[in-house]
Amino acid sequence: MTSTLPSSPQATVLVVDDAPANLSLLAGLLNRHYRVKLAASGAKALEIARRDRPDLILLDVMMPEMDGYEVCRRLKADPTTAVIPVLFLTAMSQVEDETKGFEVGAADFIHKPVSPPVVQARVRTHLQIKAYQDELIDRAEWLERELARRLSQVDQLREATLHVMISFAEFRDEETGHHVKRTQEYVRTLAKYFYEQGRHLDVLTPETIDHIARSAPLHDVGKVAIPDHILLKPGKHTEEERTIMRSHAVHGWEMLRRAAERLGEDADFLTYGMQIARSHHERWDGTGYPDGLKGEQIPLAARLMAVADVYDALISRRPYKIPFSHEEAVHLIDEGVGTHFDPEVVAAFHATIDQFQSIAHTWRDHDVD
Repeated sequence: MTSTLPSSPQATVLVVDDAPANLSLLAGLLNRHYRVKLAASGAKALEIARRDRPDLILLDVMMPEMDGYEVCRRLKADPTTAVIPVLFLTAMSQVEDETKGFEVGAADFIHKPVSPPVVQARVRTHLQIKAYQDELIDRAEWLERELARRLSQVDQLREATLHVMISFAEFRDEETGHHVKRTQEYVRTLAKYFYEQGRHLDVLTPETIDHIARSAPLHDVGKVAIPDHILLKPGKHTEEERTIMRSHAVHGWEMLRRAAERLGEDADFLTYGMQIARSHHERWDGTGYPDGLKGEQIPLAARLMAVADVYDALISRRPYKIPFSHEEAVHLIDEGVGTHFDPEVVAAFHATIDQFQSIAHTWRDHDVD
């Protein structure tokens, strides 16, 4: 029974030996089954390996100028050649010699004088191992690409979900203009400031900052449940109407909670949307609604939203008011420190005030100076 060897034209073996007779012998043993390249020095071997990477290298140990150990060490240090299996050719048989070879990255040893069946068997075996490894690498890369594609699909689903929900609120309340975009960027600015200052790291990471900012436009999504004659009323609300208007916080939370239940594990981004929708009208002193939360009982995302929402409402035109100036808005927010607003968030607001003004200018409504 005759053995068969892989005959793929892509199987390239580089033979490195300073003795021409050894190069000739090994080329004769292998060139029927593989594409064989020859190098008579370590320097030449490195040049060939980097220019046209072989699938396997047979490397003599004892060579002048640069021995096989050093050649192997350099091959393994170079990412472009590190995965190439190296089989040492050596007349040395001491354990410490082989130990040194394995330490520099050799895959195996073939002892001189070489035995043709041994050379063929070792080359075949290590090429098969490399083929399996290459297949695993290709598979891993494919899985990585597939995972990225699936994650992209999930992200697109999240964006579509947010877009639809935000569109509901904007469709009902035509006076908002660019309010949702401005408040989104205000909230992102405050969250990034805290993160960069090393504060609230139990909540804030780059990922959660993104979730919070993307969820911020959902703060008034519950207004879709408010009747038009109340939501769009140009004058002041009655006490009964005010109670109905305030119910938008719970309505928004309930809508997002139901959506999260349906989305299951993919709904983690709605967690912050639920917090913001329900609690952005809570007040630091506990006099807000709907739950009368106080201080740090109020979720951080909602405390950020409270400052962002009020600042933008103050500088924006509404049917019942003209816009305040930036300076007036800042003054009114300062008056609410410790009662309406978290003092720490207001401090962050002052630290990022230039960014707030830039966002307000970039996303200004046509009737805002």
